[in-house]
Amino acid sequence: MASLREAMSQPSSILIVDFGSQVTQLIARRVREAGVYCEIAPFNAAEAAFDRMQPAGIIFGGGPASVTHEGSPRAPQRFFDAGIPILGICYGQQTMCAQLGGKVGSTESREFGRAFLQVDESCVLFDGLWKPGESHQVWMSHGDKVEALPPGFRVVATSERAPFAVVADDARRFYATMFHPEVVHTPDGAKLIANFVRHVCGCAGDWTMAGYRAAKIADIRAQVGDKRVICGLSGGVDSAVAAVLIHEAIGAQLTCVYVDHGLMRLGESEQVVGLFREHYGIPLVHVNAEVLFLNGLKGLTDPEAKRKFIGKTFIDVFDDEAKKIGGADFLAQGTLYPDVIESVSFTGGPSVTIKSHHNVGGLPERMNMGLVEPLRELFKDEVRALGRELGLPEVFVGRHPFPGPGLAIRIPGEVTKERCDVLRKADAIYLEEIRNAGLYDAIWQAFAVLLPVRTVGVMGDGRTYENVCALRAVTSVDGMTADIYPFDAAFLSRVATRIVNEVEGINRVVYDYTSKPPGTIEWE
Repeated sequence: MASLREAMSQPSSILIVDFGSQVTQLIARRVREAGVYCEIAPFNAAEAAFDRMQPAGIIFGGGPASVTHEGSPRAPQRFFDAGIPILGICYGQQTMCAQLGGKVGSTESREFGRAFLQVDESCVLFDGLWKPGESHQVWMSHGDKVEALPPGFRVVATSERAPFAVVADDARRFYATMFHPEVVHTPDGAKLIANFVRHVCGCAGDWTMAGYRAAKIADIRAQVGDKRVICGLSGGVDSAVAAVLIHEAIGAQLTCVYVDHGLMRLGESEQVVGLFREHYGIPLVHVNAEVLFLNGLKGLTDPEAKRKFIGKTFIDVFDDEAKKIGGADFLAQGTLYPDVIESVSFTGGPSVTIKSHHNVGGLPERMNMGLVEPLRELFKDEVRALGRELGLPEVFVGRHPFPGPGLAIRIPGEVTKERCDVLRKADAIYLEEIRNAGLYDAIWQAFAVLLPVRTVGVMGDGRTYENVCALRAVTSVDGMTADIYPFDAAFLSRVATRIVNEVEGINRVVYDYTSKPPGTIEWE
């Protein structure tokens, strides 16, 4: 069996060049949904990725810059001479045309949102989907536009404000769209991308989780050898899948450390310990660090300060436990591909801040351990698929995302044991009712938040002055955008009544009706 690295170097993968778009990750999702492996690289590091991967094709993503501005990002010129297919999307179309001899200009005829494409000519991207003379919905998001095509290109589709909405150079296998096929608002977009990677680039579409599992096990064995690995369990699906995969690769060389920081949901610590000790027989150290974490959180109210303290303390505990078991050469983490991408700010944005509680940027220099991250090429749904491939119970595989800082970031303001206990009870009631209603799997993430607000209420014959609890539930495909789950009034009334009656310290419950558009930060 070839290693994952060797498999990636074969001409069956796609390189995605990132110019800073908020939805570049979605391009990767669509490519992988077509059964083709891909990676994202920032434009200024794309050549190194190209040399390593030797891809079958390249996709240029979108971006916020203007091609007309001096110093704006460009694709490596050698890509156009590599003899492989290229698909340019939005900014990717603009820089492709500008670099190949066309013209791009700024315009007041900006186009944001839903648009309708007029198909003028046949194109391989449209095979099995669109025919000349038809009109189809797409999603536009651009200010600049192509004004003149490079030599060799033809127009195959237009929109009201984009006369070069889709263009093609069939001889060189260069294609470009002004719209974004990767977003769900372009209904046929995923199929267009699949046509490119399968029909134009010739990728077989046989990238499977079973193959990934076998290849990654070989990679872990090659990396670790006969050394020891310490893996931090958080209780979430990512670290659980990482631990089981590594244990399958190296067996007793792995020791898992579960740090019970006192910020977990109700009953989760017992569930994690039971699964790994009793079901899998994986060596597990259970560290009761509630006092350590809660003492350190005293007086901290800024969310970022809380995140940084928790992340640093986790690493400290890992370091101490590694020494206690006689040392470890590697630290394993359940880092995912979105963590890797978002922890590197390609365009000077806030991504480093967003992922500050993840240690995806490397270990502190004082720790003499390498880093094993067997999931760093995967998205969340792919991790779930790998978990099922490994035979993990559905209770772990299907659980909602739960951030590393736990309840600490669901308690705005200072975190105390008393407030954690109150929130734990309310959160447990909320999730129990969601499961009882058969809605858990229909919701991407649901949780309760204990607000730093108190209200006066009347319960029985007495007045109360207690906390307000907020409930949130969202649906999502990729975690980058989210829509509220539309509970009916009867469900919300039932949950609120139970929480107020059963949780001492809460006298009012509200529901968060806020959706999450791309690029925003909200309660995790």
